Amino acid sequence: MSRRHLSAPLAVPARAAFALALGVAAAGTAGTAVAAEPNFPITPEQRATAKRTAEAGVPLSELKPDAPDVYTVKRRDTLWDISKMYLKSPWRWPELWGMNLEQVRNPHLIFPGQVLYLDKSNGRARLRMGEMAGPTGDGKLTPRVRARDIAFDGIASIPFNLIEPFLNEAVIFESNQLVDAPRIVATQEGRVLLARGDTAYVRGDLGQEREYRIFREPRPLRDPTTKEILGFEATYVGASEYTVEGGTRTGADGKAEIIPATFTVTSIRQEAGVGDRLSPVPAREYTNYAPHPPAAPIAGQIVSIYGDALTAGQNQIVALNRGANDGIERGHVLALYRDGKVVVDPTDKERTKIKLPDERHGILFVFRVFQRMSYALILNVKEPVSPGDRFTQP
Repeated sequence: MSRRHLSAPLAVPARAAFALALGVAAAGTAGTAVAAEPNFPITPEQRATAKRTAEAGVPLSELKPDAPDVYTVKRRDTLWDISKMYLKSPWRWPELWGMNLEQVRNPHLIFPGQVLYLDKSNGRARLRMGEMAGPTGDGKLTPRVRARDIAFDGIASIPFNLIEPFLNEAVIFESNQLVDAPRIVATQEGRVLLARGDTAYVRGDLGQEREYRIFREPRPLRDPTTKEILGFEATYVGASEYTVEGGTRTGADGKAEIIPATFTVTSIRQEAGVGDRLSPVPAREYTNYAPHPPAAPIAGQIVSIYGDALTAGQNQIVALNRGANDGIERGHVLALYRDGKVVVDPTDKERTKIKLPDERHGILFVFRVFQRMSYALILNVKEPVSPGDRFTQP
């Protein structure tokens, strides 16, 4: 019996779901209609920081020397780009946004074309936002707030295209649960490998979900120090659609015949085949991805590089040995350290071995969090990243 094909619910556009920004002050003049804003969460720590800095501003010493006095937001900008432009430590973005708290009702919306003004006076800095209204009598620019409908075209916190493929593909299972997951038992016309559009026949405990991911045998991920298994990372193969239910029927000989379920391969990263396992596609998590440092000290190590690489560079994904149980959150910015080498002291007749200090050489951005592990994007790095490298709060 064929499964009913339900219409997919309307989804919030991906860029809108991750739009984070200085803010849109959409509260116009009296009688101006203002569109409702999406309800993106703001952490208590971010709001508290904004409130503290809204009155006093930020010390000029915290600004970058070349921070622009006036800047117009461009379409390809990200929250991280703008933060780097103004602050020496871009993960301290709430302090920058807090300078504009009176004009910002929701600091998760910023749009191309908006103008930012940097007000530096009495040793402090405040960021204003609005349209250029022209010079006032004292020769200063007067920012004013725009009243406009909120469109879903805000900028993202970081280049979203770098992490989007991994939101469903990069998965760490708490246990080797794929052993008991539904499996491909046969292929269309006996093919050895499946490509996009091919048919796969599946046995196992299937639910009501329509879309399933296809995974290969998972590998255990071990803590670099304790060697404890923290989770199982499965190789993503592709995606499939559950089209026809399986079941049993009585054959001509009177015995029960097992009829596998029918799936259609809808996308492929690697060629799928018999033995690959299926797992339902989870609901997309539209969550606050605003860069922010951990509220408490934290330290850990790189467990592995996603994929087959031995080392990683900028814009690659790494797995960390810390997760939700350790206080890691989506959006955390972490400082990356290169493990200091053990060398021989050439000035010592005894040829004593010494360990050089660990060197900070990059920044990580956490975008997926599991109970005991998490995935992070390497935002920038000086040298190749290897398993065992350390990270801390910035």
